[in-house]
Amino acid sequence: MASRASASTALVLLALLLSCAAMSGAARRLEEEEEAPKEEEEFPPHLPVPELPIPKHELPPFPEVHLPPFPEVDLPPKPEIPAVPEFHFPEPEAKP
Repeated sequence: MASRASASTALVLLALLLSCAAMSGAARRLEEEEEAPKEEEEFPPHLPVPELPIPKHELPPFPEVHLPPFPEVDLPPKPEIPAVPEFHFPEPEAKP
């Protein structure tokens, strides 16, 4: 049983070692590409954009809104809000 566990551990460590080697090689190639001077591609100049005519629209007149007058309502007097009682933390007792 112990040999299977050590064999699987060795296989995992070997796979990890190979992946690290592959990643370092890829990173090295990327660094070399960055150091190489890049040739800039030349593109043709942009063509001028023609000015399009903007159509003029007239908005219809805003309709007048006639609302009925607000009705007079007799409301009962507002109840008074009860006062919040004051709260004081009790003084801690001295421990001997």
